[in-house]
Amino acid sequence: MIDFTLTDLDAIITARAGSGDKSSYTHKLMGKGIEKCAQKLGEEAVEAAIAAVKRDKKELTGEAADVLYHLLVVLKAADVPLEDVMAELESRTRQTGLEEKASRKQD
Repeated sequence: MIDFTLTDLDAIITARAGSGDKSSYTHKLMGKGIEKCAQKLGEEAVEAAIAAVKRDKKELTGEAADVLYHLLVVLKAADVPLEDVMAELESRTRQTGLEEKASRKQD
């Protein structure tokens, strides 16, 4: 069983983002601003979707890891705590997905 969590990854991203370490990819990416962070998230999401369509489990596993990493970087760049996202997910599990979707305000 793997004990590594999104909370662990979030802590690593936080540490590296503020480290000042010029050899840190996280630090360099965060320094380019939220636009670049979001662009990378989008690129990784498309690559994950393509891997899923190809039914390439190994590639999808790697791309999914990239998506999770880049999502946490975007959350950090946007100053949205992972805890807020997890709380939102938890609140959504109290009802079925269809009930939750129907409860959202329609714009």
